[in-house]
Amino acid sequence: MTQAADGPQPGQVVSLGRNRDDRLWAVIAAVGRRSRVAEIYGNRGAADADRAWREQQVRAYAAFLRSSGLPVPNYSVSSIRRADLPRSWRPLPALGFLRGQMI
Repeated sequence: MTQAADGPQPGQVVSLGRNRDDRLWAVIAAVGRRSRVAEIYGNRGAADADRAWREQQVRAYAAFLRSSGLPVPNYSVSSIRRADLPRSWRPLPALGFLRGQMI
């Protein structure tokens, strides 16, 4: 009688998969056709919380944005690979438009 194995057997080669450590959750800021990674996180929950916070900040300044003729950014969350981030990537402030740092 044989039993089903619950895990790897001694001497068995196990692939750990590189994409486990390579995957991040990105908050993406978009204005029109332009988009930029605003922030990155190791888990989806943290990225969703950051997206909600950024959306709240934009809602608070929506009247100012419209009266100034500045575009209102939209935020989303997406899974990305660490290798897809540009070398010079820096986090984007939620209200970067106040410092001239639009997308």
